Amino acid sequence: MSERGIFITLEGPDGSGKSTQAGLLASRLEEEGRKVTRTFEPGGTGIGKRLREIILDHRSAGMCGVAEFLLYAADRAQDVHEVIVPALRAGRIVVAERFVDSSIAYQGYGLGMDIDEVKVVNRIATRGLVPDLTLLLDIDPALGVRRATDCHEADRIEQRRLDFHTTVRNAYLMLAAHEPERFRVIEAGGRCISEVHEEIYNAVKKFLVTHTRGD
Repeated sequence: MSERGIFITLEGPDGSGKSTQAGLLASRLEEEGRKVTRTFEPGGTGIGKRLREIILDHRSAGMCGVAEFLLYAADRAQDVHEVIVPALRAGRIVVAERFVDSSIAYQGYGLGMDIDEVKVVNRIATRGLVPDLTLLLDIDPALGVRRATDCHEADRIEQRRLDFHTTVRNAYLMLAAHEPERFRVIEAGGRCISEVHEEIYNAVKKFLVTHTRGD
């Protein structure tokens, strides 16, 4: 029976570079001969893509916070079922853009939902799965939103007021402070992509040396 894989998540405010850094990390790990599965949310599965359209589309402007939260949870449940758990059972490294911490930061603190309720629903959606390592890409919210919308029109979440994005960032930093054994905070603002990547890669490499249960 193969050993369980390693579950790595990249978290952070909008515009912090999660997609770029997830791609660079996955590619580098694969170059080393490691088996990697990359996923993201919302939209990491076929069903998730349909949910993503609903969540981010401007036509969903009237969506209440609870509906938004439950759609994210549904997307996450499908991703866990279809992608993440099978990959971990196969002994692969999973590199995921966003997971439960996003809902705690965005819908919990950002939209003012009950944090305990957010956690309970997500325990159901994820079957209690918790990342082994979370890389938090930290960035000033104003810079992050500007970066995120440089090449496209802001989606429904990105267009929210700056104080919302500031609350999200502060929530992430609080989560990291509460779980220092799981989180690594990476400064992503005002640094080049390669510099951020090297810090991420070194953090992951150190983690794998001490936590890999076998190849």
